[in-house]
Amino acid sequence: MRGNSTLLRMLEAAFLYFAIVFGIGFLLGSIRVSIVEPVVGSTVAVLCEAPLLLAAMILAARWLPRKLQLPMTATALATMGIGALVLQQLADLAVGLYVRELTSTQILETYKTPAGAIYVLLLAAFAAMPVIINITQRKTEIITSTD
Repeated sequence: MRGNSTLLRMLEAAFLYFAIVFGIGFLLGSIRVSIVEPVVGSTVAVLCEAPLLLAAMILAARWLPRKLQLPMTATALATMGIGALVLQQLADLAVGLYVRELTSTQILETYKTPAGAIYVLLLAAFAAMPVIINITQRKTEIITSTD
């Protein structure tokens, strides 16, 4: 029974991590596309948005596992990040198809641009951030507690 509880916490963490970062990304993306991109172009606009998205990822990836009492194991944290990435990609596809009215081919083509390459790096960071932030923090806590 305990394994089910841990699995549910991992899934809850993945969903909430996705919801927080996607919500912030959706808001920032709307500002980027409507205000910043027409002035500076898509690549510079994505570069301006990237630090804010990274900050949201870092804060959410650090806070959520503690809030949900998720085990601080690489498996649990990776499940959180990868699960959130799957949800993000599904949401991104839905936004592309139904909000931006792009075809799936057009969506894939955006990844071939410089702005798309930056976005792919942000997606990798999104998936990895729960592990990176929490395992690094855990090692720091172990080192400082033995001093």
